[in-house]
Amino acid sequence: RIRNKKLCGVRVKRQYGLGPFILDFYIPKARLAIEIDGKIHLKKEQRERDLNKDTFLTENGIKVVRFTNEEVLNHIEIVFAKLEAIINETLD
Repeated sequence: RIRNKKLCGVRVKRQYGLGPFILDFYIPKARLAIEIDGKIHLKKEQRERDLNKDTFLTENGIKVVRFTNEEVLNHIEIVFAKLEAIINETLD
């Protein structure tokens, strides 16, 4: 659903390396990282890694948005609406 610039006409890169981290998705034009979190992200150790990742990205001018697997699987239209709003706000 995000291939071929179908999301607000922007290119979305998958599994994008940035610094010491791999981003689930990255939109360079909007400087937006999209992370999809499964149940492992509920564990304390993973939450700490996520916090370090988010801090690094934020300090480098990249906005981070996180969705759960359940949100993506069960409410994809809401996820896309949120992403479109963030992207449009960023590009304006």
